[in-house]
Amino acid sequence: MIYGEEQYRNDLNRYIGNIDQQLHSLSKTLEDFNCCILSDFERLQKMVTDAHNIASTYYLQSYLSPYTKEYSNLSLAAQHLSEKRHGGLIIVERRQPLDDNLHNGTPIGAKVSHTLLETIFYPGNPLHDGGTLIREDMIISAGNILPLARKSIEGKKLGTRHRAALGITEKTDAVVIIVSEETGRISFAVDGQLYTVRT
Repeated sequence: MIYGEEQYRNDLNRYIGNIDQQLHSLSKTLEDFNCCILSDFERLQKMVTDAHNIASTYYLQSYLSPYTKEYSNLSLAAQHLSEKRHGGLIIVERRQPLDDNLHNGTPIGAKVSHTLLETIFYPGNPLHDGGTLIREDMIISAGNILPLARKSIEGKKLGTRHRAALGITEKTDAVVIIVSEETGRISFAVDGQLYTVRT
């Protein structure tokens, strides 16, 4: 979904209002020791997850849209890869050229399409394990080797794709979309930080 700023604020305000009401209701329910509140926690958790997904989608779009018109194709590719549990690593170049930080990539030189991205990351494809470089609206190369992050994230075990995403975003201003092969979770990295888009 493509979010405008006003729609994003309205949707997020609505979710935050609903979460606030749910917390208030939960607080009152605590006074009744005969009432089980587990289902209330489940509802609250779903509201927080939905609000988080709206916020992360909006921020990812904000980071990418000045640098590529193909945001919706990138988003759709990530969604399809996630549904199929195919791993993916999509590197979007912004102001800083990335050529010196990527190695052994195979030139592609094609317009961005979700179908081509899904094909690149299809298991068994020789290019599926590396990162795919996007510059503006073009897929420049695939199968790139990226620098790995040296730092770890407390409480998180990171796979190679996530460490590569953090590594390149520690050194450059790139934005990287990651799809976990194990969980299907979509996240993105920017400025050496990792954010979950969808679980």
